[in-house]
Amino acid sequence: MRVLVVEDDTALAGVLTHGLRRESYAVDVATSGEDALWSVMEHDYDAVVLDAMIPPPDGYEVCRRMRERDRWAPVIMLTARDAVRDRIRGLDAGADDYLTKPFALAELYARLRAVTRRDQVRRPAVLRAGDLALDPGTRAVRRGEVDVPLSAKEFALLYELMRRPDEIVTRSYLIEHVWDFAYDGGSNVVDVFVRYLREKVDRPFGRETIETVRGAGYRLSTRR
Repeated sequence: MRVLVVEDDTALAGVLTHGLRRESYAVDVATSGEDALWSVMEHDYDAVVLDAMIPPPDGYEVCRRMRERDRWAPVIMLTARDAVRDRIRGLDAGADDYLTKPFALAELYARLRAVTRRDQVRRPAVLRAGDLALDPGTRAVRRGEVDVPLSAKEFALLYELMRRPDEIVTRSYLIEHVWDFAYDGGSNVVDVFVRYLREKVDRPFGRETIETVRGAGYRLSTRR
């Protein structure tokens, strides 16, 4: 999943970026309202973590303009203010949730999991494809009754494939949602990590569920 963090406090932005990447998110950072609006119009984010008090336009205005421009990524608003009127202002601007600083990173992760499940298809808490199950909350993967340990990037890649069972997922989509701006698009990192996944979730179990669609990308089949 790809998340935009909008925060002008360099130290806090670093903490959030480091923590979210450890939780398998691809993370981009914007430090002003202007940069945030450019990013959300250029990229398809799964969620936005948006500080209310950033260089103009502020977070409330960024959220309002996002919704006006039909950008519907879930927004979690961050603020040092705890007055009811400030929370109301954020929600009225189109935010999906609200966190008052200081907050625990674990709570932010939980709220991100919650808001990204609130889409039109109502994603289940645990993703399943045949006997393969992935729990985004605990970051656990199981094939039947067997636990399958994965690295953070392997987990993020499998998550994106399992969100779209039996659909072709392009390499460019996987690069955008599993990696981030630091990714070197000239490498074959997607193919390498797909191979890693196959060695862990398919071959030990005699399966071939992760398919290569030549010239298009990859597909996680529920029929194998």
